[in-house]
Amino acid sequence: MVDAIVREEQALLERVREGLADPAPAGDAGEASLVRELTRLREILVEGSESKDAGAIHQQYEQGTALLRQLREGRSAPSVERDSPYFAHLRLREDGTERDLCLGRATFLERGVRIVDWRNAPISKLYYRYAQGDDYEEEVAGRLRVGQVVARRAVTIRHGRLERVEAPEGTYVASASTEGGFTRLSRESTRLGGGEGTAIRAFASGEASGRRLGTDLAGSRRRADKRLPELAGLLDPTQFGLITKPSSGFLVLRGVAGSGKTTVALHRIAYLAFDDPAVDSDRTLVVMLSPALRSYVAHVLPSLGVTRVHARTFQDWAREQRLGLFPRLPRETRYDTPSVVSRLKLHPVLLTALAEQVSRVPGPKTAAQALDDWTSVLCRAEALVPLVERRAPGAFRDSELAQVGAWSRARHEELLAHLEGDASAEAALDAEDDALLLRAWQLRVGPLPSRGGRPLRYRHVAVDEVQDFSPVEIRVLIDCLDEHRSLTLAGDTQQHVMQEAGFTSWTEFLGHVGLAGTAVDTLSISHRSSREIVGFAHGLLGPLREEPELPIATRSGPPVELFEFTDPGACVAHLADALRALASEEPLASVAVLTPSPQSSALYAKALADGDVPKLRRVADQDFTFAPGVEVTEVAQAKGLEFDYVILVDVNASEYPETPAARRLLHVGATRAVHQLWVTSTGEPSPLLKDAGERR
Repeated sequence: MVDAIVREEQALLERVREGLADPAPAGDAGEASLVRELTRLREILVEGSESKDAGAIHQQYEQGTALLRQLREGRSAPSVERDSPYFAHLRLREDGTERDLCLGRATFLERGVRIVDWRNAPISKLYYRYAQGDDYEEEVAGRLRVGQVVARRAVTIRHGRLERVEAPEGTYVASASTEGGFTRLSRESTRLGGGEGTAIRAFASGEASGRRLGTDLAGSRRRADKRLPELAGLLDPTQFGLITKPSSGFLVLRGVAGSGKTTVALHRIAYLAFDDPAVDSDRTLVVMLSPALRSYVAHVLPSLGVTRVHARTFQDWAREQRLGLFPRLPRETRYDTPSVVSRLKLHPVLLTALAEQVSRVPGPKTAAQALDDWTSVLCRAEALVPLVERRAPGAFRDSELAQVGAWSRARHEELLAHLEGDASAEAALDAEDDALLLRAWQLRVGPLPSRGGRPLRYRHVAVDEVQDFSPVEIRVLIDCLDEHRSLTLAGDTQQHVMQEAGFTSWTEFLGHVGLAGTAVDTLSISHRSSREIVGFAHGLLGPLREEPELPIATRSGPPVELFEFTDPGACVAHLADALRALASEEPLASVAVLTPSPQSSALYAKALADGDVPKLRRVADQDFTFAPGVEVTEVAQAKGLEFDYVILVDVNASEYPETPAARRLLHVGATRAVHQLWVTSTGEPSPLLKDAGERR
């Protein structure tokens, strides 16, 4: 016997589809009647009635105007899809009367059908903020609505067929074997909770079967400040051996995500500083890829007893140096640079081109001559064809080099006008130019100068996420080392997301930066994530895996699960419920909702905020707080960071196709999770998930 809940939802779907199928009558009588009533009310208001009913009449006019606007917007907006018209159903009781309201991707309020666009219809907040049985009191479209949520259900409708109903009473799934039949599943908890205070979780074989994020209660208290983990207690023998290597020379680390590359690099600085106080000074430089990583490192170093070391992004450091050496050049950075131009400027072939330019063309050791070297190489990019064929065959077509030359000559004209004092000249530098100008100075003039005029020499330099730096950038840093030549490079080619940076392999990269033959040490144990997350992330890489064997993980945890939805609105409803519960049960938990694009981040951040998710922050420009709560941002922005829980949203085929770049990006997102990982799709799931073997 089909449950009454399923019968109700089938009947509602049938009514909706019938209403959507009927052609709109000529001259909609409902709208015409509403317009006549508004005209009558407006005439009463214009007459300036002094009656005691004037306030009520004005309120009726405002409500009628809002309804008319909804009706007309519903017609002008994208039409509701008849085969998948809505994803959620509310039954509301107000003043003793019950009515059904559906949430979908568009608004339709005609012929007895009430579907509202979940993204902008004010009344949709009732679905996201209240549970079934809750009393509500909300201002909607200027009117106070008071009532009760009688029913609140999520539904999956595909091809005009009801496939799934999720309600507090149970979950019902259409039977694949019986036409029209439904199976009631055992209750599955989707609450995010129960794990407060767990730093490392260990699950026995049957404990990880529920659909909960963080279900074990064992472990030590979590710290409210996620920036200060007790790193020393996590060191394994391999890490300790690398940290305590001799102070002179190069240390190159590769390792899987969460294996402790950054831990080793920072502890090595503390170890070196113990024997040589000069290390704990501005003569040590830690270079990070992003402001978020820089902030993280800046807070971790003091916890290791290192207080005077500078942590900088390369972009900030290089810009500061360039402004000191070439003060007349524009301070503005251009952001419309063609990708082929950026790719060439980051490519290792430019290292050779600059060196050959300086060797071939005699000139004084001045800033002006270094500037001329830089412009000569780029403005005559067509002349690089033989060099490219010799050093990087196939990297650039002749037409692409010609495009770079034309772009550079046009920008050079703007630069000359700027240097001649033309205030109208729109001169700016590309983001990649700072490193090239510093390298041109080193080749033509000599060492970069410090503020006192002496050569800028660092006792130690550590670079994290080195796979996303260009050889030009790293070579500039290497030539700033003092006689100890003390350098730490840490990275993972499987997390290579800056596709234009020029990193191909460790052997080639080290050869380009002058470190050919340097040994590469490997960290193969993942200390961050559970075995389930490590296995999932390893599978995502597919043919990009450097090692066929699964990386070693130190603990087990819940399975990685995929939640499929027909629309982002349904996904938001599911997540909002879970995140509100988590905030109540685990106020110290850190959660990342990672999206494929800024547009997607903005959508989810707004929708979750409308769903009353507490401690919610939209991270738009690396401004992570490292505090408890929920941070919504793009996958690429979270690179190098970690969170208790991670939710990868919109893992759709359109966003993550079967490409190397998509594989690496998803791998990066998955490996941000410490304890548990959820994945959602709002369309056809990414084909990469098949390789990862997610649980549905």
